[in-house]
Amino acid sequence: MKVRDEVCGMEIDAHSAAATVEYAGKTYYFCSEGCARSFRERPDSYVPPRPPAS
Repeated sequence: MKVRDEVCGMEIDAHSAAATVEYAGKTYYFCSEGCARSFRERPDSYVPPRPPAS
């Protein structure tokens, strides 16, 4: 399954991702530990806010 690294935008295979991070109930996949670290430090910079539940 192809996924997009939220930090650098690279398309990677989820099964061979260098790192993963769980955030807000979702798994994010990264091409490197550096991208995962950036995401962990400021996840709201990379993931758009969810609309409030109605």
